[in-house]
Amino acid sequence: MGTNHLSRLSLDGQVAVVTGGGGGIGRGVALALASAGAAVVIGDIEPVRCEETVAAITANGGHAVGVPTDVMEVAQVGALIGAADQQFGRLDILVNNAGGVVSKPFLEQSERSWRRHIEINLVSMLAATSSAAPLMISGGRGGSIVNISSIEGTRAAPSFAVYAACKAGMISFTKSMALELSEHGIRVNCIAPDHTATPGSRGQVRGPVDESAWPAVAPDVQSAMDRLIPLQREGFVDECGDAAVYLCSRMASYVTGVTLPVDGGTSASNGWVRGRNGRWTLNEGLPLT
Repeated sequence: MGTNHLSRLSLDGQVAVVTGGGGGIGRGVALALASAGAAVVIGDIEPVRCEETVAAITANGGHAVGVPTDVMEVAQVGALIGAADQQFGRLDILVNNAGGVVSKPFLEQSERSWRRHIEINLVSMLAATSSAAPLMISGGRGGSIVNISSIEGTRAAPSFAVYAACKAGMISFTKSMALELSEHGIRVNCIAPDHTATPGSRGQVRGPVDESAWPAVAPDVQSAMDRLIPLQREGFVDECGDAAVYLCSRMASYVTGVTLPVDGGTSASNGWVRGRNGRWTLNEGLPLT
């Protein structure tokens, strides 16, 4: 009889670091990893969000530590990774989730703007990986790195050009690291979300996460989004968390170098949307809102 499949999803005894783990997809990933048994070190620029995620994990009997971290500061990223070794004596999982974006045509962006996009979305991943991989190698147990990219890294993204370029870079880096780190038993994969309900997407960039304060989505906007997404709804952060648990678990022991869309089918639709009559059509000229 084969090994119980649920036991192969267990992360018992493992230690994870999640950047940007205080809110949104990062929080969903941190909670999911903790539910699977991992101790989690949460880095976030908002101290209150670190505390909230730690409290949610410990309330369910898990183990977590919050480390306020500005991922645009390489030294702070190194300290975040080091906290895993200091607090728990090992590191098995790194989730490079921290990121951010401002919608603006490239020619209207300042140099400061596009450099900040690169620092927070791309350089932060390089910094965390460069600190985490040696710890995993010295531990001799292998490990798993999961990069949170976006489907914008696989297609044109007007008004998000620098962000999309960074996300494409994350996907490429994932493949290269999957090869470079394979001899150490470290698997490197990528998750590419699309429309996901997060504090950031609801305008709650700072402070505690309070879903009750999120503005309601206008009915016409909701209808357009539901028609744009094949599964007809926004994603939830815990769905990215579930994907991360799978990629970090023994169930994915032969999976490395892949990018997994968690997007309700939008990357597959490739321009096809449901019309108001419910039939599929290419979206040229279709009023979505």
